[in-house]
Amino acid sequence: MKMSSIALAVFLTGFSSLGYAEKATYMIEPTHTYVNWEAKHFGTSTSRGRFDKKTGSITLDKAAKTGTVDVTIQTDSISTGFAGFDKHLRGEDFFASEKFPEARFVGNVIKFDGDKITEVAGNLTLRGKTNPVVLKATGFNCYNHPMLKREVCGGDFETTLVRSQYDINYGLPGIPDNIRLLIQVEAVKQ
Repeated sequence: MKMSSIALAVFLTGFSSLGYAEKATYMIEPTHTYVNWEAKHFGTSTSRGRFDKKTGSITLDKAAKTGTVDVTIQTDSISTGFAGFDKHLRGEDFFASEKFPEARFVGNVIKFDGDKITEVAGNLTLRGKTNPVVLKATGFNCYNHPMLKREVCGGDFETTLVRSQYDINYGLPGIPDNIRLLIQVEAVKQ
């Protein structure tokens, strides 16, 4: 009887150390996280850009298949490779960065397929307007980072925004209302 109690205690200790029902926090790693956008330019070429300054955290409970995402983007960090275009995008016609310096995504519904995240649903606030957004995962993985000696999780996500829902109406209809967002993210377990 005493031996089976010890064996049970050892088993339960080992089971709990595997991380089951463990909620973990991951901080966005900015050098491996990019928020890129694409928009057709008057039905011809595709304009592309990215936001260079972003911060945030992700909480995951892999066993319970739950979590949250909270990411803030500095709108004045938009970069297209052309200073004149960047200035226009920061202005009133588009992001109004002086008045609205941040965009924020808060996701509170994470869907899993096994151990892989398949989508994150939440709300995006941009230019003072908040609308629901669903980010579809096109890849997701966790690994033990060889240099950091910590778990890193991340993947590629995408969605399409309707910019007029955020009062970004400049150039409609010549510049389409739909903007494709492509998000590459990696986050380090704390």
